[in-house]
Amino acid sequence: MEQDKINAYMTLYTALVTISETAAPMIPFMTESIYQNLVRNIDKDAPISIHLCDFPSVEEAFIDKELEESMEEVLDIVAYGRAARNTSQQKNRQPLANMYVKAAKDLDALYIDIIKDELNVKNVEFKDDLSEFASYSFKPQLRTVGPKYGKLLGGIRTYLAEIDSAKAMNDLKNQGAIKFDVDGNEVELKEEDLLIETAESGEFVTVVLDIRLTDELIEEGFVREIISKVQTMRKEAGFEVTDRITLYVDGNDKIKDVVLNNADKLKSIVLATDIVTGSAAGYSGEKDINGEKVVLGVEKN
Repeated sequence: MEQDKINAYMTLYTALVTISETAAPMIPFMTESIYQNLVRNIDKDAPISIHLCDFPSVEEAFIDKELEESMEEVLDIVAYGRAARNTSQQKNRQPLANMYVKAAKDLDALYIDIIKDELNVKNVEFKDDLSEFASYSFKPQLRTVGPKYGKLLGGIRTYLAEIDSAKAMNDLKNQGAIKFDVDGNEVELKEEDLLIETAESGEFVTVVLDIRLTDELIEEGFVREIISKVQTMRKEAGFEVTDRITLYVDGNDKIKDVVLNNADKLKSIVLATDIVTGSAAGYSGEKDINGEKVVLGVEKN
């Protein structure tokens, strides 16, 4: 195993055993079962029962407040990032180029890599101001607009509903007012004349996803979908994790080109020694890859 995976398993093991030892007086039978499975199965010299173990003591050296705070911020960023993906209807397997974050503090590369991996984005940039990305909605403040432009109120509402919100906010900041024409009458609205709502969300964290897709990003999204489908087919066919296979692709020239353009990557991940196009054999079936119908097949070597 890679060291990262060993670290993850050992962390999980330590947490499960420690929690079980702590909870043993309250849920004796469940914790005993966990202990026998996790500890006694491996270490025959361990006490024969969890109820004969010493009660866990606090390991002060394990407490890392900075790590906890950073990971809490990571979780918030990932949660808002997933919400933004859902809102924009971008699958998590579709890579995105950029993500911009406004948060309580900037994070180190270690945490940024976690965010990139979780949200499948190429670049994460922390910014102090995300106003350039924010969308706004404008409504007239009746208390001030009514007395000045009473008869024009309907036209003002219509104009504000259709306005370019980013340009309007820029005019408001730089010129102090929004100026426009309604039925031949000039209207000037200052900030106190407007009810402004922003689309930014999150009290301490705001994220912006760049959902513009290049041809390269689209192709990478296809590759990830193909890998997912092939890995599922391997499992359905009953193959072992280490089994080498031949991958078949048939019935769609676009998917065939994607597969051939990324053959080395696909072979490495799905353990394919060969890729055959134009026919299908082994465990096969029609699959939908981002709207493209294609027949995929997997055959154990």
